Amino acid sequence: MAVGILTGGGDCPGLNAVIRALVKTLQQKLPEEKIIGFLDGFRGAIENRSVPLTTKDVVGLLPKGGTILGTSNRDNPFKFPISVNGTLEFHDVSDTVIENLHKNNIEVLFVIGGDGSLSIAHELSQKGVKVIGIPKTIDNDLDATDFTFGFDSAVRTATKALDMLHTTAESHHRIMVLEVMGRYAGWIALYSGLAGGADVILIPEIPFNWDAVCRKIQQRKAEGKHFSIVVVAEGAYPEGGERVIARYVKESTDPARLGGIGQVVADHLSRCTGLESRVTVLGHLQRGGGPTPFDRILATRFGVAAVNTWLQGNYNVMVAFLGGRVTTVPLSEGIKKLKLVPVDSELIVTAKAIGISFGDE
Repeated sequence: MAVGILTGGGDCPGLNAVIRALVKTLQQKLPEEKIIGFLDGFRGAIENRSVPLTTKDVVGLLPKGGTILGTSNRDNPFKFPISVNGTLEFHDVSDTVIENLHKNNIEVLFVIGGDGSLSIAHELSQKGVKVIGIPKTIDNDLDATDFTFGFDSAVRTATKALDMLHTTAESHHRIMVLEVMGRYAGWIALYSGLAGGADVILIPEIPFNWDAVCRKIQQRKAEGKHFSIVVVAEGAYPEGGERVIARYVKESTDPARLGGIGQVVADHLSRCTGLESRVTVLGHLQRGGGPTPFDRILATRFGVAAVNTWLQGNYNVMVAFLGGRVTTVPLSEGIKKLKLVPVDSELIVTAKAIGISFGDE
């Protein structure tokens, strides 16, 4: 028998740390067990492309970003894009995945991913595959866990960017707008905005009012503060408006790609305040680099807990970080809903208490 590992969805710091923890724990507890890593997410399971993994293969992985197995966010086996006579069609190839798992004698599949990858894992579990999910997303938007690894590293990157933007904003008396990731959940914008001293934070959960945002900048200008820092999540939008879509990717199960709200905000603020504005889009910089100490530790704890869960005979669950402890929840609960920023959360109350505007008042 063998165990399988794959990383799905967008990359982030900490994926390699989980792979390392899984492999080292498995070889400590079951030295004869074969460990197989499927390449490029679920595509590797569809095409039966994999590599064997031993402790030699994970040496030096703890501080390394990305994933040595590769990943993809376009290869849902239940809706797999195939070109037929020049026309893109979506086919269910999940039986092929199951067949390849059987060919490799996979007893359990460890799936490391966000809500999309874990939803696929859940569907596979309903077809008899034994799976254990490990939550990963820089957006921190899985409701069944307090934190996902990758989030803290993304916040570090965004906060560092704000620190650097502050100096040029103050020197040139400009409005500096930083666009960060966050399609539906504004956790990165909220945490980095607080940590980086933003004056305005715009998140998807609170549709903003243009007049309120302009009023905040003008108030600072009247107080002699001729620069401002604005953090905006890519999914933020004004009252009565819509999210800004940069492009569509037809072969993706979620084809709309967001992006561009930062420039929209910068242009509007220039017109209403008379101050020059500049926008910086962090984009995939938030996914890159090595993991923070917090993410390295959380990823390691998740990997060890996932193996122990399997050894205890539990399947179709997701490891989770709740109340300071690593535990498990049913996989169906792990993907049940997104964790959005509560509009009355203590973090938002704290931010407003020190004068940060969310464009809602």
